[in-house]
Amino acid sequence: MKRKGLISMAIVLACALVLAWSLASPVAAADGKTLRLITFPGYAPPELIKKFQQETGITVEVTDSSNEDMIAKLRATRGGGFDLAQPSQDRIIAVTQQFGLYQPIDLKKVNTDQIDPVLLASVKKNASDKGKLYALPHVFGSSGLIVNKKMAPDAKDWTDFLNPKYKDRVSYRMKRPTLCAVAFGLGENPFAKYNDKVAYQKLLDKVAAELIKAKPIVRNYWENGDALVQSIRSGEVWIAEGWEQAGWKLHEENKDIDWIGPTSGAMAWIDTFAIPSKSENLDAAYKWINFSLKPENAAVFTNKEKYATASKDAVKFLDENIKANFTRCYTPEVMKKMNWYPTVPAGLEEMEGKVMDKIRAAK
Repeated sequence: MKRKGLISMAIVLACALVLAWSLASPVAAADGKTLRLITFPGYAPPELIKKFQQETGITVEVTDSSNEDMIAKLRATRGGGFDLAQPSQDRIIAVTQQFGLYQPIDLKKVNTDQIDPVLLASVKKNASDKGKLYALPHVFGSSGLIVNKKMAPDAKDWTDFLNPKYKDRVSYRMKRPTLCAVAFGLGENPFAKYNDKVAYQKLLDKVAAELIKAKPIVRNYWENGDALVQSIRSGEVWIAEGWEQAGWKLHEENKDIDWIGPTSGAMAWIDTFAIPSKSENLDAAYKWINFSLKPENAAVFTNKEKYATASKDAVKFLDENIKANFTRCYTPEVMKKMNWYPTVPAGLEEMEGKVMDKIRAAK
């Protein structure tokens, strides 16, 4: 009885706190001088917040979050409590269709000339519904190949994970990006099969068969970035699936090692600007979007966080060593081949999980 009483009291208190927060939050923006931003850590650098306030007189209140947390908070308030959010492009349409979390973007209020057309096209494709656009690109990154070119000079695509000449020298995550990447390497487009579960399962089985056959080639399935970097640095691994930042860190130490875009395309994500359906300060939201995508401001973010920005001319303002990484690795050809993640339909991640368990268990 006591335990039930404590749980009930906790639930009541939690509900009261959520209600108080949801009621209080809109008041903060009512005067039009506050922008309530929910975003990933580091996406709103203090120096940019200060500059924005000096230019506009608008205060920025930042709530650090994750994709899952953004969805939870916006669902709790039915799209209220924040003026601007920054979900990944594959986390927008489904929750908008189900819960009405975001409102359409008014492109007349956006300086689209500042935005890289490749990234804008991807978001228009993956974050639109019934002819309406629900997001704009802000930040992007990708998973490609990190290669020791001295030891594996011919490595260039995801299918090198299946090449017997690299026995015991390959590493990748046993995660869905690897399944999709290998599928692209085999000449398939997994995203095109997302809405046909039978066809997608058939493709997963094909990829699993190839990865099981190639298990002797794999040195390890890496679990964290530090372990990945160390295995390549030590020479244990010659070819790995990994993020560009890890490749660039290793390149600083050893010019034989670098990140490359696979010939069948890197696996790429975009984090966006999306406006909650009950935003109280639309003017401030659009001002922050345009301000953040201004090249010199976007470069402040990239110089600090090392993530690429959707601001097409920001490269002109980057620190020289960071600029060198982007111009060397993100060539127009690499950008053209990017495989941008779309929204994942319900049920697919469960299918992928079973396939990955099968691969891990295989001898």
